[in-house]
Amino acid sequence: MATHAEKRVLPYSAQQMYDLVADVASYPEFLPWCSAARIRSKKPQGDRVVMDADLVISFKVFRERFGSRVTLIDSENTILTEYIDGPFKYMRSRWSFADREAGGCNVDFFVDFEFKNRVLQGVIGVVFNEAMQRIVRAFETRAADLYGASVA
Repeated sequence: MATHAEKRVLPYSAQQMYDLVADVASYPEFLPWCSAARIRSKKPQGDRVVMDADLVISFKVFRERFGSRVTLIDSENTILTEYIDGPFKYMRSRWSFADREAGGCNVDFFVDFEFKNRVLQGVIGVVFNEAMQRIVRAFETRAADLYGASVA
């Protein structure tokens, strides 16, 4: 089992950050190790939108596709992800975004997963925290590229 949590204060609105993370199809443009993304389906379900998506992750000699169900809760600026199929025993993540009175937003990220393949789990385990920090930084860099450095 590998878990990682991060909290950040960023100079963008909660809506901007929510929109950026919700744009799964664009992940290969900026996320490390993400070589492809495909949206299988996207359906409204009450106050939520549920999207099934495939990501292809390439890391060293490993190349794995995995499917996940992404639940977009626009009214709460929250994005939940759960594993559908692929190399994991399980995987879930949560992003939440909240505007700050002084401007910008609070970002809260949590991920918990375990690979089925013990070799892959061992390889990832060695660099897991660094990898998660790189992924969070990639979202921050993408926000700066899209929105500039000023508070929205």
